[in-house]
Amino acid sequence: MTLDIDTSTDAVLTSDVHLVQSFANLNALKQKDARTVIVGADGAYVTDSEGNRLIDGIGGLWCVNAGHKRREIIEAISEQLNTLDFYSTFYNFTHPTAAALARKIAELAPGNLNAVHFGNSGSVANDSAIRILHHYYNRLGKSKKKLILSRMGAYHGSTYLSMAMTTPLYSEGWDTAHGIVHHLRLPHYWREGNGMSEAEFLDALLEDARTRIEYLGEENIACFIAEPIQGAGGLIVPPEGYHARMAELCQLYAIKYVADEVVTSFGRLGHFFASKEVFGMQPDIITTAKGLTSGYQPLSATIISDEIHEVISEEGAMFFHGMTYSGHPAASAAALANIALMESEKIPERVRITGKHFENSLRGLADLELIGEIRGSHFMMGVEFVKDKEHKTPFPVTDEIGQKVAQAAQKRGLIARPLGNILILSPTLILSEVQIDQTTDILRESITEVQSSL
Repeated sequence: MTLDIDTSTDAVLTSDVHLVQSFANLNALKQKDARTVIVGADGAYVTDSEGNRLIDGIGGLWCVNAGHKRREIIEAISEQLNTLDFYSTFYNFTHPTAAALARKIAELAPGNLNAVHFGNSGSVANDSAIRILHHYYNRLGKSKKKLILSRMGAYHGSTYLSMAMTTPLYSEGWDTAHGIVHHLRLPHYWREGNGMSEAEFLDALLEDARTRIEYLGEENIACFIAEPIQGAGGLIVPPEGYHARMAELCQLYAIKYVADEVVTSFGRLGHFFASKEVFGMQPDIITTAKGLTSGYQPLSATIISDEIHEVISEEGAMFFHGMTYSGHPAASAAALANIALMESEKIPERVRITGKHFENSLRGLADLELIGEIRGSHFMMGVEFVKDKEHKTPFPVTDEIGQKVAQAAQKRGLIARPLGNILILSPTLILSEVQIDQTTDILRESITEVQSSL
């Protein structure tokens, strides 16, 4: 049976009035030409309903790491559905695909992270990490350890608790879980350094964390959660050595370290996981999603240490947590095929070369008048636009500079993600050097056009 869906622009937009889109200005979407209809994808490109072929500069949404239309993943999903379409992993039930994937993830994860709980999104993975830790401390008789340290500029999801862990900017006008999360200082040297050297700024960040821990009381703090590179909060790269020193501080105060690798894992920074290989630290928990299946199926994982697993699986303990679709057979098959493809094509290893070319190519745009800072690493980059380069003066939010550059880029064949005065690039990991150079050329022309219009 083939679904008969009209993919013409008018037909999709007529149906789309019933779709509540995510992180969108819903009122603005009522306008006729406000939406872009994507109808096809192949490799590093997507196609819109008008027939335009566009470089997918945001990788779906940080996630299509292996590229679009990979037959290996599609066929694995189809074969799995024809074998076992669904069974849950509740109670004493399991199935071969979820079990094999859990074992594979444990092999790839650093250190003693050998126990894997599956969910269906990064938000759920982060919520699960907190629920598991709270239960872990309850089992140890330390029921007061409930508080969570996060950071300004963080993005950890949009469920009730994960949004509380996210930078307050994203929850304006919305309620979140109050009182449980405390935000540490934004680790953005370019904006927050205020005349300090980077080493001095790092010391100031550590002192801020230490002061907050001692004020709240280590006996009340469950964990510190951090993205290795902050993504949707502005593409913030912390000072060198930050994560390793924060891990030492957490260990000193008996606070667990949760690494939110929803974006940075599965090749985006050149490794399956970035915490240890790139940033030199061993987390107690890693959360991952997005690139785990390259977006072909919704799946996330909360990967916990042997020590935590031992406590929550001891005699008399019950694990009252899970989702109907945790470890879904088709999603697990997609992840296994995605990982196998990444290993056979050595995609993470390639990213260490092509990702650096992408990073360096974008940094070559720094001479443009509108650009204040270009930051990021490999295939995870951000460009911040400023009104005054010397004084780093930001544009008013109402000027929508990021949106204007994104629109100019889309006209030239590139999808980029605007975030206020920032433009984010997180393309598929299979970009060739020719496609990378084309991306940079499009951005230069687009930024120059917007600059000329101001």
